[in-house]
Amino acid sequence: MARMPEGPPPPPVVQKLRLRYAKRGRLRFSSHRDFQRALERALRRAAVPMAYSAGFNPHPKISYANAAPTGTASEAEYIEISLAERREPEEIRDALNSALPDGLDIVDVVEAGPGLLADRLQASVWQIELFADTPGEEAAAANDSTVRDVVERFLAAERVEVQRMTKNGLRTFDAREAVLRIEVEPGVTSRPGNGCAILSLVVRHNTPAVRPDDVLSAFRAVADFAPPSPPRVTRLAQGLLDEADGSVTDPLVPDRDGAGA
Repeated sequence: MARMPEGPPPPPVVQKLRLRYAKRGRLRFSSHRDFQRALERALRRAAVPMAYSAGFNPHPKISYANAAPTGTASEAEYIEISLAERREPEEIRDALNSALPDGLDIVDVVEAGPGLLADRLQASVWQIELFADTPGEEAAAANDSTVRDVVERFLAAERVEVQRMTKNGLRTFDAREAVLRIEVEPGVTSRPGNGCAILSLVVRHNTPAVRPDDVLSAFRAVADFAPPSPPRVTRLAQGLLDEADGSVTDPLVPDRDGAGA
């Protein structure tokens, strides 16, 4: 017969909250495990009344969904936490922002509606900033023209196979099918002075997930193109996908409107 832990069972879950957070600045280099540790410390410092799992090694009830790769910034990461006492969402947001390091910022907190948060994370909007080796208008024009040509070749391909090392070994998959839209955007980059092209991508969440670095690998496959210097990648949004126009909707909207999943 299995031995049961001593003491009373943990308090039940009385409230679930869904949080949107951002990884900014140098904190984009933090891994998902780094964020987990920082969040759990912040929850303790902020005295958030977390609900815990049962057993000999109880853990706070936190659900993580589709974390961005290490090294990428993000304005749209999502988690769900379970509380043993009710709290106002704004109170939790302010308390956690006071306890988290600068660069890990809680942007929004809402009370969870029915359904799974992960089911609403169907696609992501990514921004990739490609920097030229040298500054100047001529470099900017050349870089922009080259990237537009590469994007046209990529979009014209029916399938572009890339390889990535995963925890199960080297895997080959199609990077083209998941990309619903890709555009070269005008604008000022985060590194003014260097010729640069800005890419905006809408990528469906397939299995395996197609990441921005996979798209850049696909550029190398279709046009022998590689960024001359390390790009800067930011997830701008993720959420519900409209297949008709490729738009992505904030996954917290149904909770805020009370419409459920």
